[in-house]
Amino acid sequence: MRRRDFLGGLGLVATTWPFEARAQQPTMPVIGFLSGVSPTGALKGALAGFRQGLAENGYTEGVNVAIEYRWAEGRYERLAGMADDLVRRNVSVIFASASNLGIQAAKTATTTIPIVFTTATDPVESGIVSSLNRPAGNITGLNLMFYVVEAKRLELFHELVPKAATIRVIANRSSPVAVLSERNVRQAADAIGLRLDFVDARSDKDIDAAFEMLAEKQIGGIFIMSDPYLSSRANGMAALAARHKAHEL
Repeated sequence: MRRRDFLGGLGLVATTWPFEARAQQPTMPVIGFLSGVSPTGALKGALAGFRQGLAENGYTEGVNVAIEYRWAEGRYERLAGMADDLVRRNVSVIFASASNLGIQAAKTATTTIPIVFTTATDPVESGIVSSLNRPAGNITGLNLMFYVVEAKRLELFHELVPKAATIRVIANRSSPVAVLSERNVRQAADAIGLRLDFVDARSDKDIDAAFEMLAEKQIGGIFIMSDPYLSSRANGMAALAARHKAHEL
């Protein structure tokens, strides 16, 4: 082999080797974050806790892990498409937060990508998992059990405002959380002799309407059901309660 050809071959190796080495390096893992609400309001603290938990386990967003966020902004019908999009992007794991519909969408979208969830309802009764002890499949998570304490919240409201005979209940009935919560609240109201005036609130316009005509209907207070969308609007509803001089819980 001529010296010139040999040196040319070395130059070709030197040119291509760095690109081949980079191609063989492992890619940064990607977490798909699927939420039924928005990154503002009540979810701010939860999002900060999520990032803190990652940091405590050695992961920093943008350094050694990437996060693909999908926010439905209370429009739960968008969750199925968002879950499918995360699967197409081949994320390493999906974290489904604040909506059973989001969890079900992720579960339908993939049987191989691990799914971690948080839910406020019974995950067995909701069909998310088959067993608490053995969730099985590619899904596991945490049950916050908000629906269990709804009755206690109403009893506390009655103790704080004993003269309130009728309570307006603001609920987002598009959420599966509302089914169990409403049942428990109605049972508690019957036990203590309270009348409930339910208003279905799925948008900011619905929330505004729920605070109208309180005096005319002799509403003694506002009770807000546990729901991701309603929780994200907590500050706005507190301002509305103050404006209408209504007791709120």
